[in-house]
Amino acid sequence: MIWSQEIETMERADMERLQTSRLQAIVLRTYSRVALFRERCDAARVRPEAIRSLADLPRLPFLRKADLREQYPWGLFAEPIRNIVRLHASSGTRGKPVVVGYTAADIDVWAEVCARSFCMAGGEPGHLFQNAYGYGLFTGGLGMHYGVERAGAAVVPISGGNTARQMLIIQDFQPQGIACTPSYALNIADYLEEHGVDPRSTSLRYGIFGAEPWSESMRQQLEARLGLDAIDIYGLSELSGPGVACECREGKQGLHINEDYFLPEVVDPDTGEALPDGEYGDLVLTALCKEAFPVIRYRTGDICALYREPCTCGRTLVRMSRVKGRVDDMLVIRGVNVFPSEVEYQLLQLGELVPHYQLVVDRDRALDSLEVQVELADSVLRAWGGFDAERPEAEAIRARAVALLKSTLGIGCRVTLMPPRSVPRSEGKAVRIVDRRKS
Repeated sequence: MIWSQEIETMERADMERLQTSRLQAIVLRTYSRVALFRERCDAARVRPEAIRSLADLPRLPFLRKADLREQYPWGLFAEPIRNIVRLHASSGTRGKPVVVGYTAADIDVWAEVCARSFCMAGGEPGHLFQNAYGYGLFTGGLGMHYGVERAGAAVVPISGGNTARQMLIIQDFQPQGIACTPSYALNIADYLEEHGVDPRSTSLRYGIFGAEPWSESMRQQLEARLGLDAIDIYGLSELSGPGVACECREGKQGLHINEDYFLPEVVDPDTGEALPDGEYGDLVLTALCKEAFPVIRYRTGDICALYREPCTCGRTLVRMSRVKGRVDDMLVIRGVNVFPSEVEYQLLQLGELVPHYQLVVDRDRALDSLEVQVELADSVLRAWGGFDAERPEAEAIRARAVALLKSTLGIGCRVTLMPPRSVPRSEGKAVRIVDRRKS
């Protein structure tokens, strides 16, 4: 089902005319209302009226996460607080939180793009949807909530955590869809199995999973264990929340960006120069209609590529690849760039391993070292009659994993096999990296 047929299947020339009109309006409005943007445009000698086409976009200055923190809390707002109807904020774990405001019109746009995403994933009017994203200052829960309601479906606003209650709702309410982080979806599958319930036997037919990078191998695990279509969704608090882009159930070949509201670019992470379609770099987004908190040329730090070929689902929206990782989460191990999702993809090529893992980085004298801690599958331990890391079979699995990571990623590492449920679990985003070099 396509929620917004006119927009989602629009011809490229028509989409670019719409984007250009909205870009000109948001640049003019932001220049007149946000001091930081005006100062940087003036320093670059760029006047708002000089933005006549999409080709002029690179003339505008970048906005970075540090700018959002330095302008805390209201410095980047283009509306007075009396016109704000909602505030969300990041966790602030790396400094002051990023505070984002919404007008009523901003909330309406957010509901619209989340309704589209819900339908891309397979949602339909009349469905029951279990929303296990967190509600509160985190943007995930409320964004999906309003989008699903707008699409004519019923929401179960269970929020994150309390896995026993998640299982109860799945069994008793029989929802067709669910939303949460992919790592928490695996936790739910584990919990169902521990309580004698086959995860594939439930009513769930599609899951909308996001808020953390995950690999194609993780999708295969989720779909095999839960018997559903696992759909990737993308968003970030700075632009609204979930709904910036979403995969379609038919194609699963990149996430459709709602580009009438979010104008994408991909640039070289080091130089900021534009990269061609298909080449991986830093995703840059411009919110074309954001009233309260206008975001122009925002360096997201998410590494992906763009594709413009039409999708099998009929949508013509530009697509972004699955996020490979974040610029600030990239590990540099002895000169090699490594993203956790790349390690995940390779580990799950081995059927004896499951996607519960951590990367432990340390320093041995002057050299960085990487230890990959990964859990063995329950089926392996049943065949062995229990966990024994010294078995010859265990050594064979370790050797295969080390060789695979060495040949595909170019790094040597130590692989430690862990018993089931020994890697720390999270009810939100999984903690994939333990960097002891910083301690």
